[in-house]
Amino acid sequence: MAVVEALEMTAAPPQSVTLPKFLQLAYINESPAWEYRHGEISQKPMGGSKHSLLQKRLVAAIDATESGYEAFPELRCTLGGRSVVPDIAVLASEQVPVGEDGEIASGGINTAPDWVIEILSPNQSQTRVTGNILHCLRHGTQLGWLLDPEEKSVLCYQPDCLPLLLEKADPIPALPQIDLPLSAAAIFQWLKR
Repeated sequence: MAVVEALEMTAAPPQSVTLPKFLQLAYINESPAWEYRHGEISQKPMGGSKHSLLQKRLVAAIDATESGYEAFPELRCTLGGRSVVPDIAVLASEQVPVGEDGEIASGGINTAPDWVIEILSPNQSQTRVTGNILHCLRHGTQLGWLLDPEEKSVLCYQPDCLPLLLEKADPIPALPQIDLPLSAAAIFQWLKR
């Protein structure tokens, strides 16, 4: 490994950078991913086992609906001057970027996903995560969920209306085209062994 590469890997990330320069940084897609907002970059916290299991089960449940939508874990979404990495981004199948070779394009998307799902991690700022969901909604996302595994609740965000706090047997709205009858209790039951 070249000395310059070693220094880039160990040097602290720049605290203020433009979005185009951020997108050129070699490490932004390392796990956990890096996000960009208001000229600053920050690394997402590691999710932990509850986070991982909920993410895995939700992706599988959404994909199993065969609705013409696909769920992507940790897909970079660059829109409206920010670059965020929702825990799950749901896109209509025809919106999934495809390269000239017919394969799914590498990298992320430069548009709002139809639906974003965030799962609150320990020590993660609920305000920051909510801000990312609201930013996506302002730029075309139709639905946002914020799951709180400790509170066993889901905040559901939709454009132009107040958020819904859903708990226990409360049904959680999905996109109208996706038949996904889930309640908060059903989602958090996945954590039981």
